[in-house]
Amino acid sequence: MNTVIKFEKVSCEIFLSVGTAEVYQNIKLPKRATAQSAGYDFFAPTAMDIAPNQTVTVATGVRALMPADVCLMIVPRSGLGFKYKLRLNNTVGIIDADYSDSDNEGHIFVRMTNESDKPLHIDAGEAFAQGIFVHYLLTDDDDVTEKRNGGLGSTSTKNQL
Repeated sequence: MNTVIKFEKVSCEIFLSVGTAEVYQNIKLPKRATAQSAGYDFFAPTAMDIAPNQTVTVATGVRALMPADVCLMIVPRSGLGFKYKLRLNNTVGIIDADYSDSDNEGHIFVRMTNESDKPLHIDAGEAFAQGIFVHYLLTDDDDVTEKRNGGLGSTSTKNQL
């Protein structure tokens, strides 16, 4: 069981399926801006121009390692949300602890839409989203034993309802 919390780059091999070696070399791991910041800033691996109402998917090149009772919540940086109505397409991204064991090494993707009426430019290396680690609890009668067998969307319960 994993007992550390940290960010790592996914392997170059995994990243090359969606990006270039040059971009991979310049990936910055998430960092907090101040000693009391809750969120770890995620940095754009490349420059992005996002037109009004345009949706983009960012392959961050980052994975998160964390204990089984922790998840990582991904949200837009508040300034970008306030000024550009930048929204994550899934509202809040939840990265489960076992996602790092998936076939894509837990590669974190951020899909977002500029819902404003003005274009948004994000420079390579500029913070565009933030991740917050959160402990969570289980109910006393929780008896789930299933293991993750894939990446994004692989824990769907649609067949269990």
